Amino acid sequence: MTTASSRNPNSEDNWLDEIVSCLADGKSIRRDLPGGGRLHIDRPLPFLCIHIAEDGAEPVARDVAQANASYLVAPNAAIALIVVEAIEVALRKQFGVFILFDIGELKQDRFLTEDAPYLPPFEIAIWASADMMEAAETFSAAIKDSEARFRTPRVERVSTPPTHVDKASRDLEASTLAVRFAPVYRQPGSEQIYPELRDQLVSMLFDAGLRAVTHCVETAKILKLKTHRALGRRAFVDAVTRLDRSIDDVASTFDFLLAVTPINAGAAFEAFKDGEQEPVLLYRPLTLQVEAAKQKLFSISFDHLEDPVLHQLYREKQQELDLQLSLISSRQKSQFIEFGRALYGPVEPHLLSEAKTILTHLNEGEPSGDDDAGSRGKIADCYQIEHRARSMIAAYHRQLTDFEVSVEIRDDLPSGLMVSGHRLLIARSTVMDARRVEPLLSHEIGVHLLTYFNGSAQGLRLFRSGLAGYEGMQEGLAVFSEYLSGGMTPARLRLIAGRVVGCASMLDGATFRETNSLLIEEHNFSTSAAFNVVLRLYRGGGLAKDAIYLRGLLALLDHLRGGGALEPFWMGKIAASHFGVMQELAERGLLRLPAVRPLFLETDEGRTRLARARDGMRPLDMIQRQEM
Repeated sequence: MTTASSRNPNSEDNWLDEIVSCLADGKSIRRDLPGGGRLHIDRPLPFLCIHIAEDGAEPVARDVAQANASYLVAPNAAIALIVVEAIEVALRKQFGVFILFDIGELKQDRFLTEDAPYLPPFEIAIWASADMMEAAETFSAAIKDSEARFRTPRVERVSTPPTHVDKASRDLEASTLAVRFAPVYRQPGSEQIYPELRDQLVSMLFDAGLRAVTHCVETAKILKLKTHRALGRRAFVDAVTRLDRSIDDVASTFDFLLAVTPINAGAAFEAFKDGEQEPVLLYRPLTLQVEAAKQKLFSISFDHLEDPVLHQLYREKQQELDLQLSLISSRQKSQFIEFGRALYGPVEPHLLSEAKTILTHLNEGEPSGDDDAGSRGKIADCYQIEHRARSMIAAYHRQLTDFEVSVEIRDDLPSGLMVSGHRLLIARSTVMDARRVEPLLSHEIGVHLLTYFNGSAQGLRLFRSGLAGYEGMQEGLAVFSEYLSGGMTPARLRLIAGRVVGCASMLDGATFRETNSLLIEEHNFSTSAAFNVVLRLYRGGGLAKDAIYLRGLLALLDHLRGGGALEPFWMGKIAASHFGVMQELAERGLLRLPAVRPLFLETDEGRTRLARARDGMRPLDMIQRQEM
């Protein structure tokens, strides 16, 4: 075989020798090539995805290649073959096999005609070397099983490979799979594209390619993989870090919940009791110009991320921040409630039914008082809560020195506790049954703050500020932590259910007073308890957030009953829909194990309660009268 150095078209440079040396040492490679193109190998793997981009006219094929942990984008076939030949030696020596996945685009979309009454299928042509026939079948099956929203792919096997693929397959004896697909992402007769279709194509072809490579790897018993996605990237490129910082810069310019939380709750309650009018709620003046924040948000570049999974996560976060900014800008306006419905969703029939079931079972006896101010036992005020909070924070700090929390007692909050970033905010008016302090701090510190700091340790700020839609599972997890801490009282569960019933009433168009009367007259809430619930629901103009506590709890209980693990939820602030994504990123080595674990799971009682939940549990089964 011809040596790498003799094939080097720029023999005065040693760039090719450096690449071979890095591979021999097991180092990562990210190198621009002479004349254009790039070689990226974040760790030695038994495959290489290549794309020949002679004029850069095949952007989707390029993006599919660059989504891989090991790829080569070359300006022409000559330099591609030189690089492939050089690295093939090192990789075959390490793994005993070398797999080549070649991706490109067809010149035209031949199934699309002007007189087609419906969107026709589109062509995907594949060629495989003799030892890659089963891998080709795996690729085809993955394509056929993928979700096609617009046009259905039609996979066809071809007998003639592209010229450079044929040469690589023969000269190097590489296990080769070549894929060409119709450019359906382009608008016919123009240079414009369909962005959504483009993203769908990249994800579909990238995933199918990984499945085909995984089939080869597992058949040859080269690597033991839990999932085909384990062959994905294990390092963030600089573009990801830049995007992450840019998104976080926008997110950190405002505190959404503080912006929509009234500052005159006490005065509003007194006025509401004595009058017939709806309460007048006052808010903090905004510290940002919403239009400027949105302009900055949508000027962020998503180019060069090279990872479809992260691309999707950041797009979702961008859309969520846009909704939050729209909510803030429409504060106290009629459209506020609809932006809130878009962000948090409606109250689903099954959720409302569960809430009513809880209230029916717990609706006997005296009216429910505030969850934060029990009538029996010792009472804890804001200063006692602060003291215990600092003690719990110190315990977490001993596990993780970066667990630095600012504890603030505030006069501008309704009674209760709130987490904002790394801060724990306690309303000065807060009083509660002393037995509720530990569970409530487990909620705020053991979940909200713990996932903030664990997310910070992941290297991307997205995991501390929260993936899009994380709040539902986060609040469900936080409520569940109260049970694990032995503090799920009937009053607390009634409060969570009452928020759902009140939220449904609010979204159906009821006034503040009508929803307040509903909780008092039909569900036996006390005057102050009902007002506090309804105040949260109608803040800003009607916020649908409070239905997520019970919704998230039900989702978590279903997850546990199905054998799901809790560990990924401690890695950062994630939604239930991101559970698979977190597992994939962990398998790829992009996420670390939680830096700190919840204290309530370090006790025998906590572990026993968790095991009980895994056997199957509904919210009413969580009540712990005896343990209090």
